[in-house]
Formats: sequence, structure tokens, C-alpha cells
Amino acid sequence: MPTSAHAPRTFTHLPTSRPTTPLLDKVSLPKDLKALSTDELCQLSDELREYLLYSVGQSGGHFGANLGVVELTVALHASYDTPYDKLVWDVGHQAYAHKVLTGRRDKLVRIRAKGGLTAFPERSESEYDTFGVGHSSTSISAGLGMSLASRIKGEKRKVVAVIGDGAMTGGMAFEAMNDAVQQNADLTVVLNDNDMSISQAIGGFSRHLARLWQRGLAFDIDKHGNILMIKREIGPDDRRVRHYLHMANGAKETLEKIPAKLGGNLVQNIGGLFGKNAPPMPLSDKIAEKVHDHIFPDNLFKAIGFTYLGPFDGHDLPKLLQVFERAKQLKGAVLIHVHTVKGKGFLPAEADPITYHAIGKLPKNELPKSELPTTDKTDNAPKAKKYSDVFGDWLMDNGADPHMVAITPAMCEGSGMVAFAKAYPTKFFDVAIAEQHAVTLAGGMATGGLKPVVAIYSTFLQRGYDQFVHDVALQNLDVTFAIDRAGLVGEDGATHAGVFDLAYLRCVPNVVIATPSDEHECYHLLNACYNYRGTSAIRYPRGVGVGRQIIKDDEKFVIGKAKIVWRTDNFTDKSDKKETGKKITVLAFGTRLSDSLSASQTFAQTTDTPIMVVDMRWIKPLDNELIDELIGQGVTHFITVEEHQRMGGAGSAVGEYLASLGYGGRLLQIGIDDVFVAHGSHDEQLAECGLDKGGILARLSSLDIDK
Repeated sequence: MPTSAHAPRTFTHLPTSRPTTPLLDKVSLPKDLKALSTDELCQLSDELREYLLYSVGQSGGHFGANLGVVELTVALHASYDTPYDKLVWDVGHQAYAHKVLTGRRDKLVRIRAKGGLTAFPERSESEYDTFGVGHSSTSISAGLGMSLASRIKGEKRKVVAVIGDGAMTGGMAFEAMNDAVQQNADLTVVLNDNDMSISQAIGGFSRHLARLWQRGLAFDIDKHGNILMIKREIGPDDRRVRHYLHMANGAKETLEKIPAKLGGNLVQNIGGLFGKNAPPMPLSDKIAEKVHDHIFPDNLFKAIGFTYLGPFDGHDLPKLLQVFERAKQLKGAVLIHVHTVKGKGFLPAEADPITYHAIGKLPKNELPKSELPTTDKTDNAPKAKKYSDVFGDWLMDNGADPHMVAITPAMCEGSGMVAFAKAYPTKFFDVAIAEQHAVTLAGGMATGGLKPVVAIYSTFLQRGYDQFVHDVALQNLDVTFAIDRAGLVGEDGATHAGVFDLAYLRCVPNVVIATPSDEHECYHLLNACYNYRGTSAIRYPRGVGVGRQIIKDDEKFVIGKAKIVWRTDNFTDKSDKKETGKKITVLAFGTRLSDSLSASQTFAQTTDTPIMVVDMRWIKPLDNELIDELIGQGVTHFITVEEHQRMGGAGSAVGEYLASLGYGGRLLQIGIDDVFVAHGSHDEQLAECGLDKGGILARLSSLDIDK
């Protein structure tokens, strides 16, 4: 086995045609790796990295994390007997190489596309996907469950949970590690330490990992399973040392702290202390005290009770193969610490891992420039803003408020908070992947007289639900929740869809909930929620708006008041109502307003039925006064439209109110059925759910409104 690290090939551009990959083409399943030599596995890793560059350029998707785990993935599948041995990925951002090696190579170019591979591991897709993921910090708990199940059934499976340093900041990961030691479980945890989650890794845990790497020591394992301490070479340009030197408070390497009289023999000989079969070295009490004080107590994993190995270079494939093969001999809870570089091998991604966390598809330039359609009209039109940018602009416009603070659980860039973080660093709090903490932190700040704004994705607020109920709403604390990615999210699929928030929020007392229909409303409903003295939430979608200009000095939006945006001329004609006996009102919640309006106007062209469209703006409180007025005007059919589950959503809220009145007309709820919506483009998902213009028009046209 080679003793020096394999140097991965580097690339500067995404391949536009499929690269030549002779070794990779021979690998259909992980068992094929076992026939390859170490040198061949190194070549295969280079081919796999180049293939990932090509395929993600075709499909778009998670990028940097996948490039960073190429060698790690090859080593795991070459060393363990998957799928009998269980390999559990955390979050799944880094599972593309895993998919390639487990029989899905040629399908990867359509990952995240409708009908193609899912963006994350999914049990129904492959027997090698042991656990469905998408949210962070779950792999150790899931892996522990698998390990205990195997023990109860008398099986000899190995279980390996791969988790990133960002995901390790989630409290659930620490709960699982604590229990793994408590259960004396045979579980191997691979900590993929790449300094990142999506945003830059922060906090005390990241500082701890920096110290472990900086000291230049590692716990290794020999062929007999004995744990050895070795000196590890780190250069002056080492990424982790360079990036986190400030986090270590200027501390020098551990060896420099130990008195000089201990000398180099300490590192060379200290391994004898840890060998299972080797007797302890006869060190003096003073030396033993120095070793204890300077090396062991600040290793969190050893303190918990894990057997700790590492840190190792996660791109040194020969070393990884050696460590994994030897670690299989160990019993109990084992943690193998490897350091990788996010975006490894693609130089632009190595330099800018945040931007290259995920990428879009390469543009299709199939026509010569002279034949491409002109875009004069759209060039002069105002460009639609992303909703996250609308939120970011709003934050900046209100940042001078001495009471405002902004909180995010590791979503600074995605939530549009970069400018605010730079302009108001003492008022910006990125708490890492800790949604529960983020919510309760906001509650604590509110009791101190501040006005916290929590920027959080809808799918991740689910993780902080108990805290939302007990730590904020129950106490009626003045916290504003800016809920991004509400609704369907396209290619990231069901794990990231924000289609439950209306149901789980509107049932909580003391909460007001806004649903803006465009960029302008988003800006002003943020104002309305922030100025409300109590718990408020505003939900807005991923992506861009409809292109509406934001007029910042516009009307103040009143809580609980909807707006009639259009109606047919005969809507208030009482004689028409008597003649036809029918009158329709479409209540649109959020960004489905545009398609609801367009569908209603098209419907009106083919019928004399009076119809009105209302921009509801608020789900809680509903504009019950307007609904009462419309009933008084003879509305016989209410139709609700929402990008949310029908059960418990906005339509349910309207139905509950109509039922309380004993309303005798009809209610049609257009929303998402009782299913998890699979990945695809956002437009494809809307069409599948009947929430685009065509779907809404079809429901209007097929409605038997005479009954």
C-alpha cells in the first residue's frame, strides 16, 4: 500500500461532454471496488470526481460537498460490505458519489429532475440508501438504531454514520453520541470536518476541531488494533490552520506548550500508553500530568467515551483504506475524524465553497449567437427580485432600529442576510445548525426588550416547533419569524418542501400569520409583522417574485385585512344573481394570487357567472368581515387557493369559519393533496398539484356551480 497521500487531480472548468472514465465504467456496485488495487482506486477517484463535475453541470445540484468526499466514499465502500454493512449519510448533500458507486451512475445526469434520482438518499430508491435524509444531525441516531437492531437480532453488521462538522453542531447529534456510549453500541462515526455547513462553520465546536487539527498530532491504529499517537505533518498553507488560527486564540501547537525537556521522544513513544497489548511506559508523574493537561482533556469525543482516531487527511485514500480496515476490529463507539476540503479538485469551488455549495445547470448554447432570440423587451423590464433579497433589503432598511436583532440557524446567505451581518455584526447571530436554540434564543432576547427577527426555512422551523409553542407564543413574546422557502421548492423535493407551516402555526394562540402575494406585499407585510407587539410570522417562497416594484412609502398594511383585486362587472348586479343563482369568490393566499387571477379572468371570458378574486394577505386572523360581506352579497361558492397542504391549511381555516356561520353554499379547497410531492421543477410541481393557471382554470370550469 502506498505510504504517501494520493494527490487528486484538479480542474478549473466543468466538462461539457462526458469524460472518459474506463475504471469507473467497470464499477456497477460497491463489490466491484474490492477487485481493484489501491493505485487503481486512486485513479478511479480521479475519474469519479471528473464525472461528478460533468453530471452536476448537466443537472445542477449540490456541488462542493460531493467533490469533498470522493476519496472518503470510495474508501468506505471498498472497506465495508455494503449494503449488508450499513452506511448512513447525514443531510445527504454529499451522497452523489455514493449514488454513482451504487448502481446509479448513468442516472445521475437527471438527479433532481422530475422522475429522476432524488437530491438526497431515499430508501425507496436503492437498498444502499439505508435512511432517508435531507435535514441535518440525524445520522448518528439512525445509525445507532440500526446497530442496536442488529445486536438484538444477532447479526454481525457494521454500521457507519458519516456526519459533517456543521451537522455535528446540532444537539441531536450529541444526544445520539451520549446514548451510543450508554448502550455500548458497535457504531463507527466518521466526522467529515470541512470547516463548513452551508455557511461558514462557527462557534466553540468549530474552535475545538481547529485545535485538534492544529496541534499536529493524531491517534492512529496499527494492524493489531492498538491505538497509537503519531506526529502529523501540517504545512504553513494548511487550510484549517490558516482559516481558524483566530478561533484558537493564537494558541501554538500543543507540542510547543509541553516543556522542552520532554523532547521529540514524547510523540514517538507515547503510543505505548494506548496499545491494548503493550504495557504502559514508565513515565514520571510530572510527564504524565503534562500529557494529561495538554493533550487529552480537550478532546470532546474521548471525554464522552468514544474511541477517537484522527484527524486524518480525508483525501489521502491509501490512509483512509488502512484506517477503515483496521478500525473494523474495534468494538464499541468509534469516531474517525477526517479533514476534507469542500469543492476539492475544482479550484473555483475550493476558493469559494459557499457560492459553490450548489450550482445550476450549465446554460444550453445550442444556437449560434446570431440565431439566438432577441431579448430587447425583457432587457428593459424590471428584473424580479428574489424573496430572500426582499427580506435582506427590508432588514437593512430597519437595521438602525436599536431594538432589532437578526437570528439564523446557519442560513445567512440563503436567507439574504449577508449585508445585514456585515453592517450590524453585533446585532447578527448565526447559531449554527440549531433551530431549536435559535427560536428559544429569540424568546430570551425578547424578554430583554429586544425585537428579534428569526430568519428560518419553513421545513427547518418544523424542528423548532416545541420551542415556538412553549418558549415564544405561550409567553406572547415579541418575535418575528421570517419563514423562507414556504411552499413547494422544486428539485430539492419533499424533504425541503415548506407545505405544513400554515397548519402547524395557525393552531397556536397569540400568533398572526401573513401570506404575501408578491415582492411589494412581502416588504410591507414584514413591516406589519415586525410592528405587531407579539408573535408574528410571514411566509414567502423560494425564488423570484412576479417583478412588481416595491414602493416603500406605500400604504400601511393592516393586520387581518384582505384586498379585492378584481371582479366581473356583474358581480354586484343583484338581478344577475337572481337569474343564475350563482356567484363565485376566489380567495387566494400568497403567491398563488397571480395564477388565480389569470385563471379567473380566462374563466370569465366563457361564462356570465359573476366572479371575484381576493388577495387574502393574512391566514390568521382571517378577514372575516369581508367574508361576511361577500355572503351578504350572495356569494354561493368560495374557492380557496394555497401552495400548502389542504388539510389544516388556509382553506381549512375558511371552512371552519363558514361552518361556524352555518353557511349553506359550497367551498372548494385547491391545494396540495394528502401526499408528499416528489422532486421536479417548481412549475412541474405546481402543475402536478393543480396549482398553476391551467389547474385552477380546470377546477373552475369543471365545478358544477348549479348545485
